[in-house]
Amino acid sequence: MNFKEEAISILEELVTLRRELHKHPEIGMEEFETSKLIKSFLDNEKIPYKEFAKTGVCGIIKGIKGNNSNKTIALRADIDGLPMDDKKTCSYSSKIKGRMHACGHDAHTTILLGTAKLLNKNKHLFDGNIKLIFEPAEETVGGARFMIEEGVLEDPKVDCICGLHVEETLECGTIMIKDGVVNAASNPFNITINGSGGHGAYPHTTIDPIVIASHVVLAIQSIISREIDPSNPALITVGSIHGGTAQNIIPDEVKISGIIRTMSKEDRVFAKKRLEEVVIDICKSFRGSCEIDIEESYPNLYNDDSMTKLFKEVAIEVLGQENVLPQRNAKMGVESFAYFANERPSVFYFLGSGNKGKNIIYPAHSSLFDIDENCLPLGVAMQCEMALQYLTRS
Repeated sequence: MNFKEEAISILEELVTLRRELHKHPEIGMEEFETSKLIKSFLDNEKIPYKEFAKTGVCGIIKGIKGNNSNKTIALRADIDGLPMDDKKTCSYSSKIKGRMHACGHDAHTTILLGTAKLLNKNKHLFDGNIKLIFEPAEETVGGARFMIEEGVLEDPKVDCICGLHVEETLECGTIMIKDGVVNAASNPFNITINGSGGHGAYPHTTIDPIVIASHVVLAIQSIISREIDPSNPALITVGSIHGGTAQNIIPDEVKISGIIRTMSKEDRVFAKKRLEEVVIDICKSFRGSCEIDIEESYPNLYNDDSMTKLFKEVAIEVLGQENVLPQRNAKMGVESFAYFANERPSVFYFLGSGNKGKNIIYPAHSSLFDIDENCLPLGVAMQCEMALQYLTRS
């Protein structure tokens, strides 16, 4: 079975599908039309499905080879867009103002639908089950965790999961994959520093929260530079700081917002603990007080050793050894596939979608982002081959 040839033979259908999705992006938990399109496609292919997490969908393909295996692999795509304008000039640019598929989720959805079509057509080649998980709200609240809570990994129980993301820094025709940790964990935080306001000419009668906030912003950077092993990537970013209304008024409070990113569970726990300790102690030393809220957001994404090994073999078979590249460093960005990877053995890889010759060079989350659509059948072929190899190997 040559899935690469089969996938290339449906390139026109994949391009049409991707462009339809690209023209009509929807943001997290509002992907109603996207969900309808997915369900309509699955209906046409006679693939049963269930709905999850408001706009999520999970299709299932049952193999009919005849050996009664109940092994189950899941393949996942995210389906949401971003709240930004599409500034590309082309026939398929976004038709919805303030909405854009600027991160390639339209491509991920298309690849999974194409994969569904070919695997359903060839279900006589395998036993067991393939779950097709279309996840909403990857960019916002992480739809994966809601799908998991609603049982998407059960009935039948999922044994492993495979996911992908297009990567504009890689040329079309290549992929990138990493052992171990692939993406950071994140913990957004909000800090309110309380002081006692007054006239700017008489600071001794006040407790100045702006001065306290200045010390806090600088001090929390030392958690990274002096308290976490420098060989372990980690960062604390302060993204906003607000306080005061006039030049000669010392305010009562200052609000600070930011995010912690870490690459291990141990560093994640430590950084959160130290952030609280440092902020509380600095505020206390200046006679102020504070409130701290640290959110539990996306966890680290880990690639399972055995799943990664199998996928590398599949990718080499589909693309050739020279086109299977190592991801040398984990990404500091987060990925909600991590919720799945924390529940089941998983593999996540990056599919080359750039093309310098076609000027497809703009980064994800930019208003000119695009992909080389020739990556679509390659993604389909690797997802198909991965599922087949997993279900047919003893």
